Amino acid sequence: MRCTALRGLLTYQRSGLLRAGLTPYFEADLGPARPNGTTVSVCSQPIRWSEPSPPNKVPLKEVYPKDVTPPMTAAYLEVTDLNSKKVKYIPVPRSVTVSPYTGWLSKVSESDVLLSDLGSGGVVTVDMGGYVRLWETGLDNLQRSLMEWRNMIGTEDGRPLQITIQRDSGLDVSAPKHGKIDANNDPHVGGNQWAGGTGGRDTAGLGGKGGPYRLDAGHKVHQVSQAEKDAAPEEVRKAAREMGEKAFRERLKEINMSEYDAAMYERFSSAVSRQVQSLRIVLDSLQAKGKERQWLKNQALGELDDAKIIDGLTGEKAIYKRRGELDPELGSPQQKPKRLRVLADVSGSMYRFNGVDRRLERSMEAVCMVMEGLENYEHKFKYDIVGHSGDGYDIELVRADKVPKNNKERLKVLKTMHAHSQFCMSGDFTLEGTDSSIKELVKEEADEHFVVVLSDANLERYGIRPERFAQVLTSDPQVNAFAIFIGSLGDQAERLQKTLPAGRSFVAMDTKQIPQILQQIFTSTMLSSA
Repeated sequence: MRCTALRGLLTYQRSGLLRAGLTPYFEADLGPARPNGTTVSVCSQPIRWSEPSPPNKVPLKEVYPKDVTPPMTAAYLEVTDLNSKKVKYIPVPRSVTVSPYTGWLSKVSESDVLLSDLGSGGVVTVDMGGYVRLWETGLDNLQRSLMEWRNMIGTEDGRPLQITIQRDSGLDVSAPKHGKIDANNDPHVGGNQWAGGTGGRDTAGLGGKGGPYRLDAGHKVHQVSQAEKDAAPEEVRKAAREMGEKAFRERLKEINMSEYDAAMYERFSSAVSRQVQSLRIVLDSLQAKGKERQWLKNQALGELDDAKIIDGLTGEKAIYKRRGELDPELGSPQQKPKRLRVLADVSGSMYRFNGVDRRLERSMEAVCMVMEGLENYEHKFKYDIVGHSGDGYDIELVRADKVPKNNKERLKVLKTMHAHSQFCMSGDFTLEGTDSSIKELVKEEADEHFVVVLSDANLERYGIRPERFAQVLTSDPQVNAFAIFIGSLGDQAERLQKTLPAGRSFVAMDTKQIPQILQQIFTSTMLSSA
């Protein structure tokens, strides 16, 4: 049943969508009634879809410029905003395939799309091919989603965004190679000649199979399936691995011999300069946590306290003392530095999806912030930085006894992270790296022990269950282990965070959030012992 208020008259029209479970409502129509349409209410916005043909049902000449041909669509969402008194039209794409079970649709609807209120500032549509689409139309929801997207993607560098397109290659691999260099940097899809192509084979690029290593040329990524990648012959994968290792060694040699690039380092340092100051404020406020062995007085058992002899003669029982551990007094200086290990994700997915959400750059900025922020705080913190990827879980980036002392040394660490992510094999050693770090740190004497895992939350691709990760994070009560997810495909990070113990994981799609997260991490131990 459709109910339409038009010039004070109430008219009713039966609609097959009622049988699809839609709820009828009253709409204040701004113009002439359109008999072939259905409306739902979303955030005080009437949302109506109507057929794209005949054209008089949608004012296409007013919607599209004269030199633009309207697209072939299944329907249009008509968004009527009563507050701003505006009407907008959103095209719903045609279905690529048609299900044989949708013959009944033509009997109940003049459109190829069914629509329903989503109940959270949007609507949901289903077309004849079974495609379900969620649409946000409420202004408040759109602004909030746009802000979240900008925080995740970043808008300062002005570079084009990377888009992934799934494709099937259907061609066999032969032998890995770098490929020819295109001086014009034109996009190349599906071939095996050009370096920096996507969805191809044999050459260095993204989204393909059988290539020696990753190479992002800044284009849309055509991605072959994981099944196609896994079907590559063992001898080809072995040759690709050997070529990738050789290229990585050459890149490290180049990094070691290169001159200091002040502009490149400034790009990372300036991005976190305020965060470095915030981190140092946090470090200055930290207090001693380690318990000290000292004489505990007024005990009922132990050695006789000479100062309590007179009290013993008067019948006092607590006149003994014994050695024991006592929490430090508030504000007392640390006797030993706190021990911190940053376990940085330098896996291949960091490089592969950096064009999507800047996850690798965000990880490099976080490491830069830690190195700069902890400089001259050796009396409070002893730290090292270890990488984890498909190549292993103990990739040395910064040694505890040899931390970077200047910008050139710090830039070398950042370059090494980037190079490793580009040339490493696929795989995930997050669990092994976390477990190994916890076991190593607990053996060292320190005021406190911290392990901070930087990850892109891409665990489910490798069949790693969140319960297992939670078990590792809490495996030793003497080590405070936490995870910071700095990358996410969709809501991957949020879903993973919900399954981990409360307070043990954080989502940071903006480097500006990391100092506050570290403050929560460092102060959480004080609260837990209170």
